[in-house]
Amino acid sequence: MPQEALCFERLPQQAVRCSLCRHRCTIPEGRRGICRVRENRGGTLYSLAAGLLVAEQVDPIEKKPLFHLLPGSRCYSVASVGCNFRCLHCQNAGIAQYDDQGSGQIPGRSVTPEQTVSTALQAGCRSIAFTYTEPTVWFEYTLKTATLAAAAGLYTIFVTNGYITPEALGMITPVLHAANIDLKGFSDDFYRRVCGARLDQVQEGIRDYRRRGIWIEITTLVIPGENDDQQQLDGIARFIAQELGPDTPWHISRYFPQYKMQQPATPRQSLDRAFEAGTRAGLHYIYEGNLSNGREQTICPACGQTVISRSGYSVTGINLKDGACARCGRQIAGVWG
Repeated sequence: MPQEALCFERLPQQAVRCSLCRHRCTIPEGRRGICRVRENRGGTLYSLAAGLLVAEQVDPIEKKPLFHLLPGSRCYSVASVGCNFRCLHCQNAGIAQYDDQGSGQIPGRSVTPEQTVSTALQAGCRSIAFTYTEPTVWFEYTLKTATLAAAAGLYTIFVTNGYITPEALGMITPVLHAANIDLKGFSDDFYRRVCGARLDQVQEGIRDYRRRGIWIEITTLVIPGENDDQQQLDGIARFIAQELGPDTPWHISRYFPQYKMQQPATPRQSLDRAFEAGTRAGLHYIYEGNLSNGREQTICPACGQTVISRSGYSVTGINLKDGACARCGRQIAGVWG
């Protein structure tokens, strides 16, 4: 059932302005915002997808990817449809870009926040991840679920594009523990053309997460000919190191043809160049994803000891003591529970 939305203001002539994401859509009566799941009905904004889940899955936390949050634990991943970006390479287009033909239909199974938290606990999960699509656009459900989950002792996670407004992020900050945020490129042209968004707004969103003390890890899908030039790779690495801190993990991931973008997959050399850019910038924790032999171990930046060993999404060894390297005692940044 549609429910009255959070984060909007009424305007003249029954229009509304949504303040949930940084597009800040002005929506005439009877129309929807860019996300396609928030609709103006008679001068009131309604959330159409909140609580209609199209994906429910127990995942390893490493799949989000989050390597410095409760390693080796399981998280309960959920999603409703919709996204406020239009990425040409969307990896979950069937649900994120679910309605590009404009049918207006909202798919999903009705699930209450209480049921989601109960299922996560029964499955032995230590966290709930709002993921696969953009959790900002089904905020009413994520906020209520995160509030109940935190009260039940679960960690809560956004896997997100970082486009949430300060107003909305402030509402969920007390019950949001971590986020993996995509920094998809480092030119405004790339963001406008490929994603339908603005680079400066993504940067400010990421800074806002950091200012509020939410644990964040950054992911960049490296796309040949789009965001793999040295200027963008160096720019991303410097932004993370200088504005978020060198202890912020950076996941550099291999692209494969998806949705409307069909150029060949990323060569290994491009990921290696990104890794080298991160190293030059002074980042301590850099990981390669979507590779059969990617660099995925957590290394102590002080003594070089492997403190977390991984194979794919499985943790094969942890050499930490109270969150510090078991060999030299250097504190390893993260949330270790």
